[in-house]
Amino acid sequence: MADRLLEITGVVSQRDMQDQKLDDMDLERERGITIKSHAIQMPYTQDGINYTFNLIDTPGHVDFSYEVSRSIAACEGALLLVDATQGIQAQTISNLYLALEHDLEIIPIINKIDMDGAMIEEVADQIIDLIGVDREDILEASGKTGLGLEEILQAVVARVPAPKGDPEAPFQALIFDSIFNPYRGVIAYFRIMNGKISKGDKVRFYATGRDYDADEVGILHMDLVPKKGISAGDVGYVITGVKQAKEIKVGDTLTLAANPCEKPIDGFEDVKPMVFAGIYPIDSDDFEDLRESLEKLQLNDASLVYEPETSLALGFGFRCGFLGLLHLEIIQERLDREFDMAVITTVPQVSYYAYTKRQETLLINNPSDLPDPTMLERIEEPYIKAQIISLPEYIGGIMGLCIERRGVLINQVYLSKTRVEMTFEMPMAEIVFDFYDKLKSLSRGYASFDYHQIGFRQGELVKLDILLNGEKVDALSALIHKAKAQSFGRRLCKKLRELINRQQFMIAIQAAIGAKIIARETLSAFRKDVTAKCYGGDISRKRKLLEKQKKGKKRMRQVGRVEVPQQAFLAVLKLND
Repeated sequence: MADRLLEITGVVSQRDMQDQKLDDMDLERERGITIKSHAIQMPYTQDGINYTFNLIDTPGHVDFSYEVSRSIAACEGALLLVDATQGIQAQTISNLYLALEHDLEIIPIINKIDMDGAMIEEVADQIIDLIGVDREDILEASGKTGLGLEEILQAVVARVPAPKGDPEAPFQALIFDSIFNPYRGVIAYFRIMNGKISKGDKVRFYATGRDYDADEVGILHMDLVPKKGISAGDVGYVITGVKQAKEIKVGDTLTLAANPCEKPIDGFEDVKPMVFAGIYPIDSDDFEDLRESLEKLQLNDASLVYEPETSLALGFGFRCGFLGLLHLEIIQERLDREFDMAVITTVPQVSYYAYTKRQETLLINNPSDLPDPTMLERIEEPYIKAQIISLPEYIGGIMGLCIERRGVLINQVYLSKTRVEMTFEMPMAEIVFDFYDKLKSLSRGYASFDYHQIGFRQGELVKLDILLNGEKVDALSALIHKAKAQSFGRRLCKKLRELINRQQFMIAIQAAIGAKIIARETLSAFRKDVTAKCYGGDISRKRKLLEKQKKGKKRMRQVGRVEVPQQAFLAVLKLND
């Protein structure tokens, strides 16, 4: 749909066009998803009047909802695209409510009407039930063929209000995104609420209070287009020569040093990471390079949160917070492709609250931070409210999956004859690993899933440790529900036995809760044939050599170290495969 809008407004010629034109990451094209929001300015003429549209193409996956919240804060209207073959999905509802909270003008569009399986009237009824619009307000279009695109642009002119800013007021702009350019430093993208900015002005960032010269200002087409000045209602960029990523914050207010605005703009809410994992460089000498890479990534992806930590097994690294498991995968992939950083990622965890007998409350992002069990009073884990929309024939399988993951059914509503919405309350930890994949395979791709956190509740949680030759591998520790600990420990020990390379000495792989061993696997040693050179003589010669080998293996086991391969850390995610 974005591709067709770029073509019809003449921003991109048909010769230069390619699929997913705004998605400039290889990852986005490979996976067919949008990861980053992309802003672009489009000219449009109707009845002899020239209009300027500022479009932001946003992601749809629940893991990138923060990108959507940032975009909505900068906009006056939203095009609500609903797939004619799929109908309304859970994340559609979630993003729609977000737009309604910001009083955005909603233009509902049924997309993919050219598809054989399109259910146009059925989907239109779903939209009417959801937002209470009239049938004639719902537009029909095809992003593939370009059908209905002209009507969409006309509807934007008619329904979406123009920006209300005052060009004569003190300059005030909301920074909604930023990127790092190795030659020019940080480039900040902003939406001007009031006033105007010109090249050479001295600008001030509200959060840091620092002043810089605006070396270049301009608007966003397919490339950055420099201008002498831009004013209220425009979306543009500024280059100030800032080289430190942390000096510019997404959500900050930009103003002029000579005539600053009175107060900052209410930006968007702070990001709340849902999943935590440790990221460590494979070579400990690369620690500073990893820090720089994460700083630059955070500039481009404000939902990434990180802080330094150390691990006995892996050395120096960072504890990172992500919005979900897909977000973690994308960050790991981007570190590899964009910064050539080979990293080890530990087992993903959610954060817990631990209450001690001394009436202390501790936030636990890493199982190794958990206090001694004798000091613990209780542990509380985060719970979510999950919305799942699917076809009625998959209800049984979905309910079975959610109940197995300690979910409780709260509500079940039939949106139409062929679509049912189920609401569950369940622990966040149960959806971290493979819940989404399992849900998709159970429903043959028809189920959509969305969730939000609803607070913390007490749970019967225990810390599961993995021991190699009696030594704890802190990077493989996990907080897990008591009822599932034994089976999880057994599976993990079996998986590690397959993945760890055999040594010259025997390796004991154990899972333990406190001092109690709940599972064990033994990796047998290589046997070097030390008797090969004995081609005759008394048997006592062979026995003597074997005894010497036995003592050597015993000593080796005491001093030998077991290297844990990177696949072992990822294996935890695939235990149920």
